[in-house]
Amino acid sequence: MSSRKRFSLPVLLVFLLALSFLAGATDTLHRKDHNSLSAASGAISRKLLRVVHGAKQAKKQPSDGEALPRGIVHGTSNLEMVSMVGDPEQKHGGGKSLLAIPVGIKNKAAVDKLVSKFPADRFTLMVFHYDGAGEEQWDDLEWSRRAVHVSARGQTKWWFAKRFMHPDIVAEYDYVFLWDEDVEVDAFDPVRYLDIVKREGLKVSQPALDRRSEIHHGITARATNGGGDVHRRFYKAASALGRGGCDDSSTGPPCAGWVEMMVPVFSRAAWRCSWGMVQNDLVHAWGLDYKLGYCSQGDRTLKVGVVDSEYVLHRGVPMLGGTEGKAAAFRSAVRRRSHAEMQIFDRRWKEAAANDASWTDPYQ
Repeated sequence: MSSRKRFSLPVLLVFLLALSFLAGATDTLHRKDHNSLSAASGAISRKLLRVVHGAKQAKKQPSDGEALPRGIVHGTSNLEMVSMVGDPEQKHGGGKSLLAIPVGIKNKAAVDKLVSKFPADRFTLMVFHYDGAGEEQWDDLEWSRRAVHVSARGQTKWWFAKRFMHPDIVAEYDYVFLWDEDVEVDAFDPVRYLDIVKREGLKVSQPALDRRSEIHHGITARATNGGGDVHRRFYKAASALGRGGCDDSSTGPPCAGWVEMMVPVFSRAAWRCSWGMVQNDLVHAWGLDYKLGYCSQGDRTLKVGVVDSEYVLHRGVPMLGGTEGKAAAFRSAVRRRSHAEMQIFDRRWKEAAANDASWTDPYQ
Protein backbone atom coordinates (compact mmCIF):
# COMPACT_ATOMS: atom_id res chain seq x y z
CA MET A 1 0.00 0.00 0.00
CA SER A 2 2.69 2.51 0.98
CA SER A 3 4.81 1.46 -1.99
CA ARG A 4 1.95 2.27 -4.37
CA LYS A 5 1.59 5.76 -2.79
CA ARG A 6 5.36 6.36 -3.12
CA PHE A 7 5.25 5.19 -6.70
CA SER A 8 2.20 7.39 -7.57
CA LEU A 9 3.54 10.66 -6.15
CA PRO A 10 6.14 11.36 -8.86
CA VAL A 11 3.59 10.43 -11.54
CA LEU A 12 1.10 12.80 -10.00
CA LEU A 13 3.64 15.60 -9.96
CA VAL A 14 4.51 15.01 -13.61
CA PHE A 15 0.83 14.98 -14.48
CA LEU A 16 0.25 18.29 -12.69
CA LEU A 17 3.26 19.89 -14.36
CA ALA A 18 1.94 18.78 -17.76
CA LEU A 19 -1.47 20.28 -17.05
CA SER A 20 0.15 23.53 -15.97
CA PHE A 21 2.21 23.68 -19.16
CA LEU A 22 -0.79 23.03 -21.35
CA ALA A 23 -2.82 25.67 -19.56
CA GLY A 24 -0.07 28.21 -20.03
CA ALA A 25 0.30 27.40 -23.70
CA THR A 26 -3.45 27.65 -24.19
CA ASP A 27 -3.53 31.00 -22.44
CA THR A 28 -0.67 32.26 -24.61
CA LEU A 29 -2.41 31.13 -27.77
CA HIS A 30 -5.64 32.72 -26.59
CA ARG A 31 -3.88 36.02 -25.93
CA LYS A 32 -2.19 35.89 -29.32
CA ASP A 33 -5.51 35.17 -31.07
CA HIS A 34 -7.24 37.87 -29.09
CA ASN A 35 -4.50 40.35 -29.84
CA SER A 36 -4.63 39.44 -33.54
CA LEU A 37 -8.40 39.84 -33.63
CA SER A 38 -8.15 43.11 -31.74
CA ALA A 39 -5.56 44.40 -34.16
CA ALA A 40 -7.68 43.34 -37.13
CA SER A 41 -10.80 44.86 -35.60
CA GLY A 42 -8.90 48.03 -34.92
CA ALA A 43 -7.72 48.21 -38.51
CA ILE A 44 -11.28 47.63 -39.79
CA SER A 45 -12.64 50.20 -37.38
CA ARG A 46 -10.08 52.74 -38.53
CA LYS A 47 -11.00 52.04 -42.14
CA LEU A 48 -14.70 52.43 -41.35
CA LEU A 49 -13.98 55.64 -39.54
CA ARG A 50 -12.12 56.95 -42.55
CA VAL A 51 -15.04 56.00 -44.85
CA VAL A 52 -17.61 57.58 -42.53
CA HIS A 53 -15.43 60.64 -42.10
CA GLY A 54 -15.07 60.87 -45.88
CA ALA A 55 -18.85 60.59 -46.31
CA LYS A 56 -19.32 63.37 -43.78
CA GLN A 57 -16.78 65.47 -45.58
CA ALA A 58 -18.56 64.82 -48.92
CA LYS A 59 -21.88 65.76 -47.37
CA LYS A 60 -20.41 69.11 -46.40
CA GLN A 61 -20.09 69.94 -50.10
CA PRO A 62 -23.78 70.09 -51.14
CA SER A 63 -25.22 70.61 -54.58
CA ASP A 64 -26.59 74.01 -55.57
CA GLY A 65 -30.09 73.09 -54.40
CA GLU A 66 -28.88 71.74 -51.06
CA ALA A 67 -26.76 74.80 -50.43
CA LEU A 68 -29.88 76.83 -49.68
CA PRO A 69 -32.82 76.35 -47.34
CA ARG A 70 -35.54 74.65 -49.36
CA GLY A 71 -38.16 77.32 -48.78
CA ILE A 72 -36.09 80.11 -50.33
CA VAL A 73 -35.61 78.39 -53.71
CA HIS A 74 -37.75 79.69 -56.60
CA GLY A 75 -37.07 77.30 -59.46
CA THR A 76 -39.44 78.92 -61.97
CA SER A 77 -40.18 82.41 -63.22
CA ASN A 78 -42.32 84.32 -65.72
CA LEU A 79 -42.17 87.16 -68.24
CA GLU A 80 -44.38 89.62 -66.39
CA MET A 81 -43.35 93.24 -66.15
CA VAL A 82 -42.74 94.38 -62.55
CA SER A 83 -42.99 97.92 -61.25
CA MET A 84 -40.02 99.40 -59.41
CA VAL A 85 -42.40 100.99 -56.87
CA GLY A 86 -45.47 99.89 -54.96
CA ASP A 87 -46.29 96.67 -53.13
CA PRO A 88 -43.60 94.05 -53.87
CA GLU A 89 -45.93 91.21 -52.86
CA GLN A 90 -48.67 92.14 -55.31
CA LYS A 91 -49.13 89.24 -57.71
CA HIS A 92 -50.23 89.36 -61.33
CA GLY A 93 -53.46 87.66 -62.24
CA GLY A 94 -53.27 83.94 -62.98
CA GLY A 95 -54.70 82.03 -65.90
CA LYS A 96 -52.62 83.78 -68.56
CA SER A 97 -51.09 82.33 -71.70
CA LEU A 98 -48.06 83.39 -73.72
CA LEU A 99 -47.91 84.61 -77.31
CA ALA A 100 -44.39 84.54 -78.79
CA ILE A 101 -43.74 85.60 -82.39
CA PRO A 102 -40.76 86.59 -84.55
CA VAL A 103 -41.19 90.10 -86.01
CA GLY A 104 -39.62 92.17 -88.76
CA ILE A 105 -40.16 95.88 -89.16
CA LYS A 106 -41.28 95.42 -92.80
CA ASN A 107 -44.31 93.51 -91.51
CA LYS A 108 -45.20 96.00 -88.79
CA ALA A 109 -48.79 96.54 -89.90
CA ALA A 110 -49.54 92.79 -90.17
CA VAL A 111 -47.91 92.10 -86.81
CA ASP A 112 -49.89 94.89 -85.18
CA LYS A 113 -53.14 93.42 -86.50
CA LEU A 114 -52.18 89.95 -85.26
CA VAL A 115 -51.05 90.98 -81.78
CA SER A 116 -54.03 93.27 -81.24
CA LYS A 117 -56.31 90.22 -81.39
CA PHE A 118 -54.83 88.89 -78.14
CA PRO A 119 -56.25 90.67 -75.04
CA ALA A 120 -53.62 91.98 -72.64
CA ASP A 121 -55.36 90.59 -69.55
CA ARG A 122 -55.21 87.05 -70.94
CA PHE A 123 -51.92 86.99 -72.84
CA THR A 124 -48.35 87.97 -72.14
CA LEU A 125 -46.49 89.00 -75.28
CA MET A 126 -42.93 88.21 -76.32
CA VAL A 127 -41.51 89.37 -79.66
CA PHE A 128 -38.32 88.19 -81.33
CA HIS A 129 -36.63 90.79 -83.53
CA TYR A 130 -34.76 88.90 -86.24
CA ASP A 131 -33.94 91.93 -88.42
CA GLY A 132 -31.96 94.06 -85.98
CA ALA A 133 -34.71 96.66 -85.66
CA GLY A 134 -34.82 97.90 -82.11
CA GLU A 135 -37.71 98.22 -79.70
CA GLU A 136 -37.85 101.97 -80.29
CA GLN A 137 -39.05 101.37 -83.87
CA TRP A 138 -42.12 99.62 -82.48
CA ASP A 139 -42.73 101.96 -79.57
CA ASP A 140 -45.61 103.80 -81.24
CA LEU A 141 -47.78 100.69 -80.88
CA GLU A 142 -49.66 100.34 -77.59
CA TRP A 143 -48.83 96.70 -77.04
CA SER A 144 -45.12 97.21 -77.66
CA ARG A 145 -44.66 98.85 -74.28
CA ARG A 146 -45.94 95.79 -72.44
CA ALA A 147 -44.11 93.25 -74.62
CA VAL A 148 -40.85 91.51 -73.83
CA HIS A 149 -38.48 92.34 -76.69
CA VAL A 150 -35.57 90.09 -77.64
CA SER A 151 -33.30 90.94 -80.55
CA ALA A 152 -30.80 88.79 -82.46
CA ARG A 153 -30.20 89.44 -86.12
CA GLY A 154 -30.97 86.68 -88.60
CA GLN A 155 -32.23 84.05 -86.13
CA THR A 156 -35.30 81.82 -86.49
CA LYS A 157 -38.14 81.57 -84.00
CA TRP A 158 -36.90 78.14 -82.88
CA TRP A 159 -33.48 79.58 -82.11
CA PHE A 160 -35.16 82.22 -79.96
CA ALA A 161 -37.55 79.73 -78.35
CA LYS A 162 -34.77 77.35 -77.32
CA ARG A 163 -32.83 80.13 -75.63
CA PHE A 164 -35.51 82.38 -74.17
CA MET A 165 -38.54 80.15 -73.56
CA HIS A 166 -37.15 77.57 -71.17
CA PRO A 167 -40.05 75.69 -69.51
CA ASP A 168 -39.02 77.00 -66.09
CA ILE A 169 -39.27 80.56 -67.39
CA VAL A 170 -42.75 80.13 -68.91
CA ALA A 171 -43.99 77.69 -66.26
CA GLU A 172 -46.78 79.98 -65.07
CA TYR A 173 -48.53 80.20 -68.45
CA ASP A 174 -51.34 77.80 -69.24
CA TYR A 175 -50.65 77.71 -72.99
CA VAL A 176 -47.82 78.76 -75.26
CA PHE A 177 -48.56 80.16 -78.74
CA LEU A 178 -45.40 80.05 -80.85
CA TRP A 179 -46.53 81.60 -84.13
CA ASP A 180 -45.14 82.91 -87.38
CA GLU A 181 -45.81 86.56 -88.15
CA ASP A 182 -47.34 86.13 -91.62
CA VAL A 183 -50.74 85.10 -90.29
CA GLU A 184 -54.07 86.88 -90.81
CA VAL A 185 -56.49 86.52 -87.92
CA ASP A 186 -59.76 88.04 -89.19
CA ALA A 187 -61.62 84.80 -88.40
CA PHE A 188 -59.76 83.97 -85.21
CA ASP A 189 -60.56 84.67 -81.56
CA PRO A 190 -57.86 83.44 -79.14
CA VAL A 191 -60.17 83.31 -76.12
CA ARG A 192 -62.75 81.18 -77.92
CA TYR A 193 -59.90 79.08 -79.27
CA LEU A 194 -58.64 78.25 -75.80
CA ASP A 195 -62.15 77.45 -74.61
CA ILE A 196 -62.38 74.83 -77.36
CA VAL A 197 -58.90 73.45 -76.68
CA LYS A 198 -59.68 73.00 -72.99
CA ARG A 199 -63.06 71.42 -73.67
CA GLU A 200 -61.61 68.99 -76.22
CA GLY A 201 -58.59 68.12 -74.07
CA LEU A 202 -56.03 69.12 -76.72
CA LYS A 203 -52.45 69.43 -75.49
CA VAL A 204 -50.90 70.22 -78.88
CA SER A 205 -53.05 72.07 -81.39
CA GLN A 206 -53.25 74.69 -84.11
CA PRO A 207 -55.99 76.75 -85.73
CA ALA A 208 -57.07 75.38 -89.08
CA LEU A 209 -55.80 77.12 -92.19
CA ASP A 210 -58.15 78.98 -94.47
CA ARG A 211 -58.10 77.09 -97.76
CA ARG A 212 -56.64 80.15 -99.47
CA SER A 213 -53.50 79.62 -97.38
CA GLU A 214 -50.28 78.04 -98.43
CA ILE A 215 -51.09 74.50 -97.27
CA HIS A 216 -48.41 71.81 -97.10
CA HIS A 217 -50.39 69.00 -95.48
CA GLY A 218 -54.08 68.28 -95.89
CA ILE A 219 -54.74 67.80 -92.18
CA THR A 220 -54.13 71.52 -91.51
CA ALA A 221 -56.79 72.72 -93.97
CA ARG A 222 -60.07 73.85 -92.49
CA ALA A 223 -62.76 71.15 -92.57
CA THR A 224 -65.96 72.60 -93.99
CA ASN A 225 -68.23 69.57 -93.72
CA GLY A 226 -69.87 70.73 -90.48
CA GLY A 227 -68.21 68.05 -88.39
CA GLY A 228 -67.69 70.24 -85.33
CA ASP A 229 -65.10 72.59 -83.88
CA VAL A 230 -62.12 70.22 -84.15
CA HIS A 231 -60.76 67.51 -86.42
CA ARG A 232 -58.00 65.12 -85.42
CA ARG A 233 -57.34 63.14 -88.57
CA PHE A 234 -57.27 63.48 -92.32
CA TYR A 235 -58.70 61.15 -94.96
CA LYS A 236 -57.31 60.95 -98.46
CA ALA A 237 -56.84 58.15 -100.97
CA ALA A 238 -53.30 57.15 -101.81
CA SER A 239 -53.83 57.90 -105.50
CA ALA A 240 -54.80 61.49 -104.69
CA LEU A 241 -51.77 62.00 -102.48
CA GLY A 242 -49.25 60.40 -104.76
CA ARG A 243 -47.97 58.51 -101.71
CA GLY A 244 -49.36 56.62 -98.75
CA GLY A 245 -53.02 57.35 -98.09
CA CYS A 246 -54.80 58.39 -94.89
CA ASP A 247 -57.70 56.30 -93.61
CA ASP A 248 -59.09 54.95 -90.32
CA SER A 249 -56.04 52.73 -89.91
CA SER A 250 -53.69 55.73 -90.05
CA THR A 251 -52.69 56.62 -86.50
CA GLY A 252 -49.63 58.79 -87.11
CA PRO A 253 -48.42 61.97 -88.83
CA PRO A 254 -49.40 63.58 -91.08
CA CYS A 255 -52.71 61.73 -91.14
CA ALA A 256 -53.40 61.91 -87.39
CA GLY A 257 -51.80 63.25 -84.21
CA TRP A 258 -50.08 66.03 -86.12
CA VAL A 259 -49.88 69.81 -86.46
CA GLU A 260 -47.56 72.00 -88.49
CA MET A 261 -44.93 74.33 -87.10
CA MET A 262 -46.25 77.70 -88.30
CA VAL A 263 -48.94 78.30 -85.63
CA PRO A 264 -48.62 75.59 -82.94
CA VAL A 265 -50.19 75.93 -79.49
CA PHE A 266 -48.87 73.91 -76.54
CA SER A 267 -50.19 73.20 -73.07
CA ARG A 268 -47.70 73.89 -70.29
CA ALA A 269 -46.71 70.22 -69.98
CA ALA A 270 -46.57 69.71 -73.75
CA TRP A 271 -44.25 72.69 -74.14
CA ARG A 272 -41.88 71.38 -71.46
CA CYS A 273 -41.60 68.12 -73.38
CA SER A 274 -41.39 69.79 -76.81
CA TRP A 275 -38.75 72.29 -75.72
CA GLY A 276 -36.56 69.35 -74.75
CA MET A 277 -36.74 68.04 -78.32
CA VAL A 278 -35.74 71.34 -79.91
CA GLN A 279 -32.08 70.94 -80.79
CA ASN A 280 -29.64 73.75 -80.02
CA ASP A 281 -28.06 73.63 -83.46
CA LEU A 282 -31.06 72.78 -85.66
CA VAL A 283 -32.72 76.17 -86.05
CA HIS A 284 -35.48 75.34 -88.55
CA ALA A 285 -36.90 72.45 -86.48
CA TRP A 286 -37.84 70.40 -89.53
CA GLY A 287 -38.89 66.92 -88.46
CA LEU A 288 -39.97 68.07 -85.02
CA ASP A 289 -43.62 68.24 -86.10
CA TYR A 290 -43.66 64.49 -86.70
CA LYS A 291 -42.66 63.89 -83.06
CA LEU A 292 -44.88 66.40 -81.22
CA GLY A 293 -47.44 63.67 -80.59
CA TYR A 294 -45.02 62.11 -78.11
CA CYS A 295 -45.48 65.24 -75.99
CA SER A 296 -49.29 65.22 -76.02
CA GLN A 297 -49.60 63.69 -72.53
CA GLY A 298 -51.60 60.75 -73.83
CA ASP A 299 -52.92 59.26 -77.05
CA ARG A 300 -51.83 61.59 -79.83
CA THR A 301 -54.88 60.72 -81.93
CA LEU A 302 -57.00 62.29 -79.19
CA LYS A 303 -54.73 64.93 -77.62
CA VAL A 304 -53.51 66.55 -80.85
CA GLY A 305 -55.95 68.37 -83.09
CA VAL A 306 -56.80 71.17 -85.51
CA VAL A 307 -59.45 73.73 -84.52
CA ASP A 308 -61.74 74.46 -87.48
CA SER A 309 -64.09 77.00 -85.96
CA GLU A 310 -61.19 79.40 -85.18
CA TYR A 311 -59.02 79.52 -88.27
CA VAL A 312 -56.29 81.71 -89.76
CA LEU A 313 -54.94 82.59 -93.18
CA HIS A 314 -51.28 81.75 -93.61
CA ARG A 315 -49.78 83.96 -96.29
CA GLY A 316 -46.56 81.96 -96.55
CA VAL A 317 -44.36 85.02 -97.08
CA PRO A 318 -40.61 84.29 -96.62
CA MET A 319 -39.44 86.54 -93.81
CA LEU A 320 -35.79 85.71 -93.24
CA GLY A 321 -33.88 86.48 -96.42
CA GLY A 322 -30.98 88.23 -98.00
CA THR A 323 -30.94 91.45 -99.96
CA GLU A 324 -33.46 91.86 -102.78
CA GLY A 325 -31.12 90.61 -105.47
CA LYS A 326 -30.02 87.58 -103.48
CA ALA A 327 -33.30 86.67 -101.79
CA ALA A 328 -34.17 83.75 -104.10
CA ALA A 329 -30.73 82.17 -103.75
CA PHE A 330 -30.85 82.65 -100.00
CA ARG A 331 -34.26 80.96 -99.72
CA SER A 332 -32.96 78.01 -101.73
CA ALA A 333 -30.02 77.72 -99.35
CA VAL A 334 -32.39 77.88 -96.38
CA ARG A 335 -34.49 75.07 -97.84
CA ARG A 336 -31.41 72.90 -98.38
CA ARG A 337 -30.37 73.41 -94.78
CA SER A 338 -33.91 72.67 -93.60
CA HIS A 339 -33.91 69.33 -95.40
CA ALA A 340 -30.47 68.53 -93.99
CA GLU A 341 -31.69 69.37 -90.48
CA MET A 342 -34.65 67.03 -90.88
CA GLN A 343 -32.32 64.16 -91.77
CA ILE A 344 -30.06 64.97 -88.82
CA PHE A 345 -32.97 65.14 -86.41
CA ASP A 346 -34.34 61.83 -87.69
CA ARG A 347 -30.93 60.19 -87.25
CA ARG A 348 -30.56 61.57 -83.72
CA TRP A 349 -34.03 60.31 -82.80
CA LYS A 350 -33.26 56.80 -84.03
CA GLU A 351 -29.92 56.73 -82.22
CA ALA A 352 -31.46 58.01 -78.98
CA ALA A 353 -34.27 55.45 -79.15
CA ALA A 354 -31.82 52.61 -79.81
CA ASN A 355 -29.49 53.63 -76.98
CA ASP A 356 -32.14 54.12 -74.30
CA ALA A 357 -33.02 50.65 -73.05
CA SER A 358 -35.50 52.07 -70.54
CA TRP A 359 -37.62 53.83 -73.20
CA THR A 360 -40.45 52.13 -75.04
CA ASP A 361 -41.97 53.67 -78.15
CA PRO A 362 -45.75 53.83 -77.59
CA TYR A 363 -46.35 54.17 -81.33
CA GLN A 364 -43.93 51.59 -82.68
